[in-house]
Amino acid sequence: MKVDASRRAVLAGGSAAVGASLLGGCSRPAMAGTLGGADWQRGHRLRDGAFPAPEGPVEHIDVVIAGGGVAGLAAGWRLAEAGFGDFAVFELEDHTGGNARSGRNAVSAYPLGAHYLPVPNREAKALRHMLRGFGMIVDDTADGPVYDPYQLCADLEERLLWRGEWQEGLFPQTGLPPAQQAQRRAFERRMADYRGAVGADGRPAFAVPSPLSSTDPRFTALDRHNFAEWLDAEGFTAPALRAYLRYCCRDDYGAEPEHVSAWAGIHYFAARRGWAANGDGDRELTWPEGNDRLAGLMAARIRGNLRPARSVLRVAATTDGLAELDVFDHATGRSRHLRAKVAILAMPHFVAARVAPTLCASGGFSYAPWVVANVTLSRPPAGKGVSLAWDNVSTASDALGYVVATHQTASAAAGPTVLTWYMPLSRETPEEARKIMMTRSLERWQDIVRDDLLAMNPDLDGAIESIDVWRWGHAMIRPTPGFLSDPERLAARAARPPVLFAHSDLSGLSLFEEAHHHGVTAAETALAHLGHAFQSIA
Repeated sequence: MKVDASRRAVLAGGSAAVGASLLGGCSRPAMAGTLGGADWQRGHRLRDGAFPAPEGPVEHIDVVIAGGGVAGLAAGWRLAEAGFGDFAVFELEDHTGGNARSGRNAVSAYPLGAHYLPVPNREAKALRHMLRGFGMIVDDTADGPVYDPYQLCADLEERLLWRGEWQEGLFPQTGLPPAQQAQRRAFERRMADYRGAVGADGRPAFAVPSPLSSTDPRFTALDRHNFAEWLDAEGFTAPALRAYLRYCCRDDYGAEPEHVSAWAGIHYFAARRGWAANGDGDRELTWPEGNDRLAGLMAARIRGNLRPARSVLRVAATTDGLAELDVFDHATGRSRHLRAKVAILAMPHFVAARVAPTLCASGGFSYAPWVVANVTLSRPPAGKGVSLAWDNVSTASDALGYVVATHQTASAAAGPTVLTWYMPLSRETPEEARKIMMTRSLERWQDIVRDDLLAMNPDLDGAIESIDVWRWGHAMIRPTPGFLSDPERLAARAARPPVLFAHSDLSGLSLFEEAHHHGVTAAETALAHLGHAFQSIA
């Protein structure tokens, strides 16, 4: 999952193996492991109410950031970078990071969600500023930034299980009829054209962060149709290509092509123009714990401003131009009333609409549920063909394969290791999928994960020591057709102090770059409103 949450695009035809196992069946004896996820009890309590009334004196803070995911951390990091300290970040969970969070066991750290960051585009100035500050960009040249090679994904990056043999890359290299090969080349040419296109406003047709994309109707009109319709109309119907593109949509958006805007489907391929020296523009930065490396570094910068295990219950604007908030402390069981000069709601939009109903409405936002499993092995996977890669995918699975948490470390070539397995529940409606996800037992999920891994790597029989399962009920926003013109999304993006919004939901794309951009721009808007001197990095 990139976004933050998402994974690299991969080919899969969709098999009966995982799909059938989702329906039920006999469970084998349970193995070691845990069943975790976002704290839905706290989330549902926020939905249902029943909190104590605020007590004690009113607390005054210049800036309140509600939400400690990537956007909220980025907002706090930007305030701290500008030398501004009177702010607090409230996070419902006990840990910050959102869907960039990670776990750790005796073998390795591992991601619970998003696990890599593509080398940023030239337009991602604020993100490069941060990576430079974290020591991940070590120099700047006329050809672009120089990245620390130890932060970049080591070889082999990707392999695909195709017709019983592992091959390098994520699209079949052999055994396809010439007509299917020609369609793949035609699609790549079309995406290259979009990648180089510039709108009448002088902006790139597709950019990352996406708010920097062109608003030229030639491109935004693509948002009126779903991606599957656009592919049909353009004649991109070859089975292998369509299976590959299905995986792309599920990879970044947790949704099927018919549920994704054509604009978003094309954005996946046309927006990436990584800018780096040494030919590293198309590479990824990754770490054993995934994007929690970045979230953790941002959190460390603002450690004294973090207030975890707090639910923001209510946000409103006052007649005197301030924001007032009610906040519940899960540790003490008490609610407090706060007043702030600026409140930044860095939370999913469906939550923001609940806590600030007079300032925003729910709109047409839709969220994809995901399951992530971390599998501890006594030895690494093998298999016929090319050797183990960082990203490993099977054309015969409906899951998204697995990444190797120890790939960046010296232990990658020998056991033990941890595999992070991903599965977006995209065949059902999000509501149906959340019910499936939350009612299934740990043992049943372990059976599903184990069956899928052994179908990919029979050599792992006897090597699986534990399977820890993590569930994300609202993992990522789904960019459904019409999201670019959704009035509630546009209103949230146009909000002015004292209440601002900052979350990747505002882009409709659940990517680290999007969340970081919205956090930074909200922080800079707050600084300007407060009259605090700063030089923009956005």
